Amino acid sequence: MVIINIPRGTQDIMPEESRKWQYIEDELRNISQNFCYSEIRTPIFESTDLFARGVGDTTDIVQKEMYTFFDKSNRSLTLRPEGTAGVVRSYIENKLFAESIKPQKLFYIGPMFRYERKQKGRYRQFVQYGVEVIGEESPRIDAEVVSLAYNIYKSFGINNIKVNINSLGNPNERQEYNDALVKHFQPRINEFCDDCKNRLHKNPMRILDCKVDAHHELMSTAPKLLDFLGEESKAYFNEVLKHLDNLNVNYEVDSNLVRGLDYYTHTAFEIMIDNPEVELKTLCGGGRYNGLVELLGGPTGEKGIGFALSIERLLLALENENIKLPIDDSIDIFVVSMGDRAGEFSVKLTNNLRLNNFKVQNDYFDKKMKAQLKLADRYNSKYTIIIGDTELTENNVIVKDMSNFTQETVNIDNVLKYFEEKIGGK
Repeated sequence: MVIINIPRGTQDIMPEESRKWQYIEDELRNISQNFCYSEIRTPIFESTDLFARGVGDTTDIVQKEMYTFFDKSNRSLTLRPEGTAGVVRSYIENKLFAESIKPQKLFYIGPMFRYERKQKGRYRQFVQYGVEVIGEESPRIDAEVVSLAYNIYKSFGINNIKVNINSLGNPNERQEYNDALVKHFQPRINEFCDDCKNRLHKNPMRILDCKVDAHHELMSTAPKLLDFLGEESKAYFNEVLKHLDNLNVNYEVDSNLVRGLDYYTHTAFEIMIDNPEVELKTLCGGGRYNGLVELLGGPTGEKGIGFALSIERLLLALENENIKLPIDDSIDIFVVSMGDRAGEFSVKLTNNLRLNNFKVQNDYFDKKMKAQLKLADRYNSKYTIIIGDTELTENNVIVKDMSNFTQETVNIDNVLKYFEEKIGGK
């Protein structure tokens, strides 16, 4: 019989690794709540048109990487390649713009799908955490979003990081800049890769994002977007930087940072590993998207900013930095039973303790006492309850503290109270 293997570009997350994911996701939810962000959950697949309009039909995501299919009603649907478009669609459809609290501060955690070449830290199914602040515009909001992304990595102990930040200006300034880029690259565009040739008139800014031709001499001499900003955009950007200074965020202005999606305006940023020896340097990215809500059919004037990070890349950064997450994989109690009556009672006792929020396991197969105690060790149990038919007759159990191997006899009626005092009320 032929063994069916996992699809290319996906991964099985085994229980030991899954504990790391759970820890990270819990921490991300906690820090999001501290910053007063609320969780939003959107569908894994959406109308293809949402991403063509929202992400931009000149991007690699839309042109090359989307998982698109037709349903039984011949509607074109796409597995979401990123989170922002779906959140903005939901913001419009559910009229969150009419809520009394503005801006709406939202976060999400979930799988995304892109048909990319598999490489370290990059999968075709990957999990993103992201935030979106929609409804208002302020340099303080931009600084808060950048600071949130920055401090997430700090909270996990990743300290050698910096923020690369740039301003993409308003649409008119970007158009002037695009025209200058076309003029700069066009005479020698045949020296560049096919992607750059295609981008020249569709989205010339993205030539600066090319990895193939990153060291071409025209890249270093290309016009700088900051030189095309008007006074208002410059003042806005400087205000963002001033707040980042006050928030002790380590940043560097990168005039070549353009981001890969079409919807960005003004502030754009990436969190980078500040270590030349690390191959995969970019940890996350985001920016402001002031025209996206209107582009997707929402009210005029609704502004937004957000970022997204890959949990796979976060795990890889932790590995590169040799950071061990403080994960407690122990259980509270293992119930050892000997004899038929004790075995039957152990099932009831185990269930009662579980329903009172203790992590409890017992033996299913009537193993000998020595084998059950070994199993308790494998489960890394804090305490062991030992009960036999004799103890059951006397209405007692033996409780062993596995940290120091001391033991005492506890009345069955007092077992719950005993563990609430020893381990803590849950």
